[in-house]
Amino acid sequence: MSAELFFQSLIDGILMGGIYGLVAIGLTLIFGVMKIINFAQGALMMLGMYVTYWCFDLMGLNPYLSLPLSAVALFFIGAGLQRGVLQRMADAPDHNQLLVTLGITLFVENLALVLFKPDFRSVTVDGLPATISLFNLNIHTTKLIAFVFAVFLAIGLFFFLKKTFIGRAIRATSINGQGASLVGVNIKRINYIAFGIGAALAGVAGTLLTPFFYTSPTVGASFILKAFVVVVLGGLGNFLGALVGGILIGVSEALGGVLLPGSLKDLMTYLIFILILLLKPNGLFGGKTR
Repeated sequence: MSAELFFQSLIDGILMGGIYGLVAIGLTLIFGVMKIINFAQGALMMLGMYVTYWCFDLMGLNPYLSLPLSAVALFFIGAGLQRGVLQRMADAPDHNQLLVTLGITLFVENLALVLFKPDFRSVTVDGLPATISLFNLNIHTTKLIAFVFAVFLAIGLFFFLKKTFIGRAIRATSINGQGASLVGVNIKRINYIAFGIGAALAGVAGTLLTPFFYTSPTVGASFILKAFVVVVLGGLGNFLGALVGGILIGVSEALGGVLLPGSLKDLMTYLIFILILLLKPNGLFGGKTR
């Protein structure tokens, strides 16, 4: 492998890793607060992609301008799921909650198949060059924009959780829900907000993906597995770990695509997943194993 191909793959992997990290941050936020392993995160991302696609197709709206719409729509969908379905399972065993989110995934995907058909759809962004050349390397403009958005959103979420009242209430609930309740935090409302934010992040990730990735009812399935790998790699409940883990998985996937035959390009990703489970089951940033 030439140095040019290596660095090209490295850049592509880092840029794609930002999207993986953004999906995983929503996943890890939901787990950190409610201890729910949300299998529906990929389906929520798919809904965000369709919000962007239909805004583009019906109104001619630039995909990036539909980002607030996608975030708000998915926030309320996520909060509604938490209030209408998952809150009722709050005291159920973990595996029951996991199965419920899996059921939500199947319901949402099949509803999308009925409403939108299984066709692959795509959008275009006018006025943007396809690539930017830098030192003989081509950087995909839409992937670069997605990566920059992902990093800024991760930083914004970090300060939101650190500096705002709701953010501090979310952190308190994630650390000790009973203690937070005793000092006046409305746990149910915080759960709605946390799930809504997690879903909104999935919707934003979907919007940022739409300019360079096809939209279809089952597109979330290929991302949710990688998001789980990212979360395990970074450590459950760790935002920084999710972003760094996303970049690591993106790079390993890109290099795997160069070094291995096409059908085996994900081998490195899942090899890393197995090694992390064996050697550091709490993830790179998840603290020591008890």
